[in-house]
Amino acid sequence: MTMNRQITLASRPVGAPTPDNFKLVETAVPTPERGQVLVKALYLSLDPYMRGRMSDAKSYAPSVKIGEVMTGGAVGRVIDSRHPGFKEGDIVEGRIGWQDYGLVEGGMLRKVDPDVAPISTALGVLGMPGLTAYFGLFEIGKPRPGETLVVSAASGAVGAVVCQLGKMAGARVVGIAGGPDKCAYVKDELGVDAVIDYKAEKDLAKALAAACPDGIDVYFDNVGGPVTDAIANLFNLRARMIVCGLISHYNMPDGYVGPSILRSVLTNRVLIQGMIVFDWHDRWPAGIAQLGKFVKAGKLKYKEDVTEGLENAPATFIGMLEGRNFGKTIIKIAE
Repeated sequence: MTMNRQITLASRPVGAPTPDNFKLVETAVPTPERGQVLVKALYLSLDPYMRGRMSDAKSYAPSVKIGEVMTGGAVGRVIDSRHPGFKEGDIVEGRIGWQDYGLVEGGMLRKVDPDVAPISTALGVLGMPGLTAYFGLFEIGKPRPGETLVVSAASGAVGAVVCQLGKMAGARVVGIAGGPDKCAYVKDELGVDAVIDYKAEKDLAKALAAACPDGIDVYFDNVGGPVTDAIANLFNLRARMIVCGLISHYNMPDGYVGPSILRSVLTNRVLIQGMIVFDWHDRWPAGIAQLGKFVKAGKLKYKEDVTEGLENAPATFIGMLEGRNFGKTIIKIAE
């Protein structure tokens, strides 16, 4: 085997990450011990939550330490196994991190069936983003036929799945995205009822009011910030808001300070619930099975934004935080 390339956290970013916050190093390929599996990474997932892991602020998961390999899910091939559940050649998904080879406890891996869909989908529509959409929408949002569902970052890995599942549930779906290409995709490919280009609208609240004449019953929030502020006054009585991501806040050194939505929350008795998809970890197999049926039947479309080369992960990650990706952001590491 060659040396193991790793991208580590060199320093904690202040504001937006820069290339200097990352460092590419080489180490020996590790050897698995009892219960462990050595996996060669093929595809690496890049996700907004990783920006939070670069910070030392208290969160739902530990921060990456300075000098540690950047955390992240990946799909790979088993090279060596000391776990009875896996053998050489198996395709698996797990927390391998930003590196060529990773040692993972066998209990933390799941097998990926290449016959269901391309294996990269285990990082997107048939992985954590797809499951986030599935459980967040149906366990918290609970859309009913005829209700209005608004989805921010509607062209993203999570938002695109939410839009399509919302239509399957019979909701009227309004997507929010940035730029004409993303908006065309959300409208024409995902089949939403209306789409708003937040980058082009001078008065987002007015555009939302026009797109949601009957108010908003369910809001799937992937961005926070001014977009969520514009939503607040349109909540219907007993609306539900799923707080999935706050990407507009992540690179603000002092956090986001904007209009309070609490008056609308109080007046309309809005249910607001934050979600971390790992809260439903025991139900992931059932969720993946259901999403897989939708994909195979052509009911659930997906889009991937793939960049080749582990060395390009930092620049691609920075671009994703700036909205330069179009679909699920993936690094192809090897064939």
